[in-house]
Amino acid sequence: MAEEEDLATAAATPRVVCALSALLERVTERNDAAAPGPGAELAAAASAFRATTKPGISVRAYMARIARFAGCSPACFVVAYIYLDRLLSRRRRAIAVDSYSVHRLLITAVLAAVKFLDDICYNNAYFAKVGGISLPEMNYLEVDFLFGVGFDLNVSPETFGNYCAILQSEMLCLELEPVLPAPAASGSRLLHCCISEDDGTDTSTSSSGGSSSSSCQQQLAA
Repeated sequence: MAEEEDLATAAATPRVVCALSALLERVTERNDAAAPGPGAELAAAASAFRATTKPGISVRAYMARIARFAGCSPACFVVAYIYLDRLLSRRRRAIAVDSYSVHRLLITAVLAAVKFLDDICYNNAYFAKVGGISLPEMNYLEVDFLFGVGFDLNVSPETFGNYCAILQSEMLCLELEPVLPAPAASGSRLLHCCISEDDGTDTSTSSSGGSSSSSCQQQLAA
């Protein structure tokens, strides 16, 4: 019943939420299907983001729930996506985005993005209720996440624009799904998350500057 209510709000959520949830669902399904090696299974079990059982809510419904109750700006989801990439690039052997970890990774990444970007945000107790976890666990995940990304929370306009473009491509894949299959994901990292934050500094990207990032954000927020 709760998942049906969350899915019912999906139509009113920003496009960036739909794009990010579709991307994460595809990566999660890919990693669930992949048989982990003995070492990978041990490392995954040691991760604070790995649940003991699979949550009973889909990634899409969970994202819709966060978007509905968190009250954050659409840009927070783009930044959360960047933070997830940074975390996975530093802990690629310790964390796999699968059905056991994706929900905790999501709520923690959004929490960090909201605190960094938005002037007004809810506290950890509220986010814990939204995410369906306890307050002590939310606090612990936040600290672990911040150390995992090396407290590197700043996002340049070029990096923001690059990830907006990735999510726009994901939206195009969703809109043309019957015609164009979505690209396959590989490994435990997110799809298209191999972008270097130094990329996009060529003349074509830098000349567009903040205007292109603003345009991407407006389209993803629609």
